Amino acid sequence: MQAFIVYYTEISRYLIALLITFYAYEAFTVFRITDEGRQGNIFVRQNILMLLIHLSCFVSIFFATGEMRYLFFYIMQVIVLLAAIRLFKLLYPLANRLLINNMCLLLSIGFAVLTRLSYERAMRQFFIATASLVLAMFVPLVIRRVKLLRKIRWIYAAVGITALATVLLFGPLIYGSRRILTIAGVTFQPSEIVKILFVFFVAASFFLSVKFSHIIITTAIAAVHVAILAASRDLGTALIFFVVFVFMVYLATGKWLYLLAGGVCGSVAAITAYHLFGHVQVRVQAFLDPWSVIDAQGYQITQSLFSIANGGLFGLGFYQGRPSGIPIVEADFIFSAIAEELGLIFAVCILLVCLSSFVMFMNIAAILNDRFYQLIAFGFGIMYIFQIFLAVGGGTRFIPMTGLTLPFISYGGSSIFVSTIIFAIVASLYIVRADETQREERGKRKQDNEKN
Repeated sequence: MQAFIVYYTEISRYLIALLITFYAYEAFTVFRITDEGRQGNIFVRQNILMLLIHLSCFVSIFFATGEMRYLFFYIMQVIVLLAAIRLFKLLYPLANRLLINNMCLLLSIGFAVLTRLSYERAMRQFFIATASLVLAMFVPLVIRRVKLLRKIRWIYAAVGITALATVLLFGPLIYGSRRILTIAGVTFQPSEIVKILFVFFVAASFFLSVKFSHIIITTAIAAVHVAILAASRDLGTALIFFVVFVFMVYLATGKWLYLLAGGVCGSVAAITAYHLFGHVQVRVQAFLDPWSVIDAQGYQITQSLFSIANGGLFGLGFYQGRPSGIPIVEADFIFSAIAEELGLIFAVCILLVCLSSFVMFMNIAAILNDRFYQLIAFGFGIMYIFQIFLAVGGGTRFIPMTGLTLPFISYGGSSIFVSTIIFAIVASLYIVRADETQREERGKRKQDNEKN
């Protein structure tokens, strides 16, 4: 039996890399195929590949531990993932299946990696993800039927600013920043939820008007969000809000000058933050020369780089590495844990899957006729891909560490809830456009019948 486990561990390294490569290829193939039947076949193959990757990881976990609880946990995950895919298809046949498939793939990988790192945290993540998926089922109903979403911009702003200010005043200082609140024993990160409100506020504001005076007012309100986050020392999230706003201004106006002004302001803000905040200086030092402070400020990033290097192209094998040697690996450095045990090919394919989701976000934004919905899809797309850039860039020493999570994969209840709702919102906007297309086709047929 031991010999079989050794052989399986070795073979699974290449098998998992092959499976995720096929999935990533299919995630981009769908963009060049317009036939619905062939697209449907691609989505089915993606589901099969997801299940095989998930199964391979949990077989490795079971072989390494021999504990039956992992088998039961695996079955629970499969039930939830398949139910989510099936229910979205049944309830909303017009929903964008690529987004749903990618979301479930990333969730399955997150469940597997977190189970390997911490069973208790993986269980908490699983239950939060399950509740998020249940709530996501109702998002298309809200998007389709509630027409007031574009008219309550001040409510978005008021609730968002109040939530962020509450964290600033009452949130505990953890790892140099204030991010969380605990209410009735439940700990969450309000800034994650405010991400949704912020995009809706900016979209509603620019849908109303793009006059210069109106842009100034919107910019001032957005600046309040960013300033509170900066005061809370949650600079990574502040940077996301800033970048999303700048790009949404550009989309709303079509003027490159706003991008240039945003770049200048961002550079000035970064220099200012470096001089004001000690923990930023520590992270910059760890970025510039982690080896000189390897026993202190550079410990995290150097361990992360060691893990990535140890994994090579195909990884050491699931449950065969030592990712727990990286502090806060399940949240800030989970990409490094993936690279160590599943390999660089697998890690890069994960990024390609994320990129395919971003491309779909942009495609949906491009086909939407409603300016409000278009801005929302675009804003969430920028938010999603930029957070991935910051999370992965920080863990690979491409940029200084920001302490941000990798959506759907890293540990974090607030993050996984908001990421799920964001994907559900954009998938709902695709449904709205499909509804419009069907109405247009019915109208044309009616006109043709009347002419005949």
